[in-house]
Amino acid sequence: LKMSWFWLYLPLHLLATTCLCHSIKAPTTSSQQSSKSSLFNFYHSLILADGKETTIHLLKDIPKRYYFVLEEGRVLAPFSVTVTPCDVPIEWSILVYKPPPGKATPGDHNTQEVSKSQRASSVASTIFNYKGNSVETYMGMSSHSALYLLEFLSTERDTHITVYLTTDTTSGHLYPELPVDPRIDVIGIGHTTVTLAWKHSPSVLEHRESIQYCLLVNEKHNYKSLCAAETAIRSSGMKLPPTLALSLSPYLLEPQQVMILSNSELSIINKVSSGEVRQVCVGTRNTYTVPNLSPSTQYYFDVFIVNLLTNASAAYTGTFARTLEEPEPKVTELKDGKVIHVVLDGQKQKFYSLQYQARHKKIHFTFQLCRGQVRVHITRNGKTVASENLSGLRYFSLKGKLLDTYSVQLRSTEESNSSVKVQASPHFHKPLFPLLPESLKIKSFSKLRTCRSVTIAWLGTQEESKYCVYRKRIEEDQIWRELQSADRCSGPESRHKSEKVLCKYFYDLNLQRAVTTETIKGLEAGTLYLFDVYLFGPSGIPVRYHSKVVKTRKKC
Repeated sequence: LKMSWFWLYLPLHLLATTCLCHSIKAPTTSSQQSSKSSLFNFYHSLILADGKETTIHLLKDIPKRYYFVLEEGRVLAPFSVTVTPCDVPIEWSILVYKPPPGKATPGDHNTQEVSKSQRASSVASTIFNYKGNSVETYMGMSSHSALYLLEFLSTERDTHITVYLTTDTTSGHLYPELPVDPRIDVIGIGHTTVTLAWKHSPSVLEHRESIQYCLLVNEKHNYKSLCAAETAIRSSGMKLPPTLALSLSPYLLEPQQVMILSNSELSIINKVSSGEVRQVCVGTRNTYTVPNLSPSTQYYFDVFIVNLLTNASAAYTGTFARTLEEPEPKVTELKDGKVIHVVLDGQKQKFYSLQYQARHKKIHFTFQLCRGQVRVHITRNGKTVASENLSGLRYFSLKGKLLDTYSVQLRSTEESNSSVKVQASPHFHKPLFPLLPESLKIKSFSKLRTCRSVTIAWLGTQEESKYCVYRKRIEEDQIWRELQSADRCSGPESRHKSEKVLCKYFYDLNLQRAVTTETIKGLEAGTLYLFDVYLFGPSGIPVRYHSKVVKTRKKC
């Protein structure tokens, strides 16, 4: 920066101390200050960089001052100052120092004749002041060289801000531009989704490769800047890398964070004490449907337009919306001994309610988990009597009074579909499902494998039952899908006739000997096979053992 007239009025012994000290508590400047107070503030200031975003840390009740000087020799000197509070509201102001009437001008260089009183006679005036936590920009134009002082003060607590000064208004903007109407529109609300739309930023049309939109979702309030949002997340105990939501770089996440990358979208979910804070970057699309929200919950939505090259951002005007209430689940009546097959859609219908009125004091509920993950919650006359995650077959024997009302609520605990069979009956001596062995695992014997046969074994019970064995040839890439997608409630009727190997009856009163083996022959060498065993009880309803995958030997 070139020397301006103002330097001629500084006491010579103080020139060396300029910019060495800052953050010294001093009275807040007014529009008309004394010369002594003006000089004191100036001497304890730092130079504010031109064309660069500066991060400034503020201590509570201690003002911090920066200055800049406009160049000499320019007819008109435009400039702008943008201040972004990153937490609590702050106070900030801009003061300008002008030459006193009749004193030296930039062309008057006879400094030896300037008296000491004249050196300290510059006039300072406040041209702008603001208090709040919004992003504010001051744009000014000066027709002569001048010195400007910026003062920042936080009265609530220690905080930090960013300040951007530029005197070059012709080579573009650091911050992306907002549209004339920067509001976010809510164009759709569901039970677990909210659809948003916003006007395109002019910056997207000019710099599509380096500009993208990022969305922030939380349950507390809107944020007026991206740094304010990140500060709030950190204050909740998180440790966020800088501009985590703005980059697709492989940052290491904290244990409380979940990253989801799908369809070219990066989602960061922060598990904070007050709920989830989600950050999603959606490229240059200006519509987005926020998924997986909770019903009947108010959410706040903020959209930021981000320059990926500089990490500078601008905030749209935030909005909020309340998701719709979860519809009351349809209640189905349970009848004595009748089996109901319930299918739960993990995306749409996660809940299913059943009701049963007792005609006996003892009631037995039977649940067979067919697919997925399901949690059961049973109440009697409004009071909880059982609640747990289902696994395989589960029996509940409950004792109450005649005409007690039992409510059974089933809930899917995963996004994919789940299903379960349910029966309520007072007659436990006539069970719907067969007596089960200690384990439903199928064992194969590696030493007994050949190129053409496989030997398997499974446990039986003390009750004579029918067992049917099925086989299916599969490929390596089908193993996971076959094991995960298997319907554990489906019987042999769902299998192709060619897959059936045999059916047999057996039992043993001594459980230690209640085990049977079977050698399946006629297989192909070096081939994978999926084996299933079905157990049939007196009611004829099957129970499927856990599938077993075995590969025959390639060479014998």
